[in-house]
Amino acid sequence: MRLDRYFQSQLPKRFVNLGIESPKGVLLFVPPGTGKTLCTHAVANRTDACFIRVIGSELVLKYVGEGSRMVRELFEMARAKKACINFFDEIDAVGGARFDDGAGGDYEVQRTMLELINQLDGFDPRGNIKVLMATNWPDTLDPALMRPGRLDRKIEFGLPDLEKDIHYELLARLCPNSTGAEIGSVCTEAGMFAIRAHRKMATEKDFLEAVNKVIKAYAKFSATPRYMTYN
Repeated sequence: MRLDRYFQSQLPKRFVNLGIESPKGVLLFVPPGTGKTLCTHAVANRTDACFIRVIGSELVLKYVGEGSRMVRELFEMARAKKACINFFDEIDAVGGARFDDGAGGDYEVQRTMLELINQLDGFDPRGNIKVLMATNWPDTLDPALMRPGRLDRKIEFGLPDLEKDIHYELLARLCPNSTGAEIGSVCTEAGMFAIRAHRKMATEKDFLEAVNKVIKAYAKFSATPRYMTYN
């Protein structure tokens, strides 16, 4: 699923003709280490809009009202741009569900979240501002933050899996005594073969050719000991 589908529609007039608004916000919820940062880097590099990144913990400040003021100034700066994407990483730091038995510090975090909710879908129009949020703990977020109109799309990043038509164990056996850098070079070379063939994905044939080009050639022409050469 491509995030730019929601941020950079090639035909925005379709929304106007149908009398609807394009989605305003997207929530990425992922296990740790599955690539949400890489995904947001791709969005920032692909879009022509201004891209502002804020970590949720940066909104938790010492003095009362500082977090709310920071949120207001952030959206004021975004409204001054022609188009802007606000990315809130680790939003669970300020977007947690509210409880009645919270301490004083929790109340200040809640005030910051209420200001964020007001900026997302309050009395004043948001303008041409899209919001992207990311968290590892979606179950802890406040329902008011999650409702449609504020975060219209929820996208889950699952754990990476393997292509069924590629035998990775066989490829590993073809690369004995190889370092991580050498295996990384094999993957890069396989991608180069796919690019030359005008394909969007590397196949097992690409990996086999990459092994022959990288591992065997390295073993043949380098001065590595005999026990490290390709068998």
